[in-house]
Amino acid sequence: MGTIKRFEELDIWQLARDLCINIEQLFQNTGVGSNYALRNQMEKSSGSIMDNIAEGFDRGGNKEFINFLSYAKGSAGELKSQFYRCMDKGLISKELFEENSIKCQEIQNKIGGFITYLKNSEFKGPKFQR
Repeated sequence: MGTIKRFEELDIWQLARDLCINIEQLFQNTGVGSNYALRNQMEKSSGSIMDNIAEGFDRGGNKEFINFLSYAKGSAGELKSQFYRCMDKGLISKELFEENSIKCQEIQNKIGGFITYLKNSEFKGPKFQR
């Protein structure tokens, strides 16, 4: 994190952004787009992943960043559950479910690894540098 100046440079944020783009395509090309309640929930949880990564990063301290990363990780789990609901309702195919479920799990794993890194890092964030 010491050399990264903007949240947009974080791989985990880029993955979350790609997932949001993917979800928008699902809304336009599958039955998910017409299930407004589920669509709204998916829009919020997917956006929450990337937004919490950005907000935590811009807070400038590892403890706060770790806290926001845990929210982002939880939102990825929530989104994965929503993909199950989409598949169970017949709104997406099993293949689309598996593709997106894997992406959610990848984000969760990478966020978890980054949390571990930050917890073990001597660097405590730019707001603590003098």
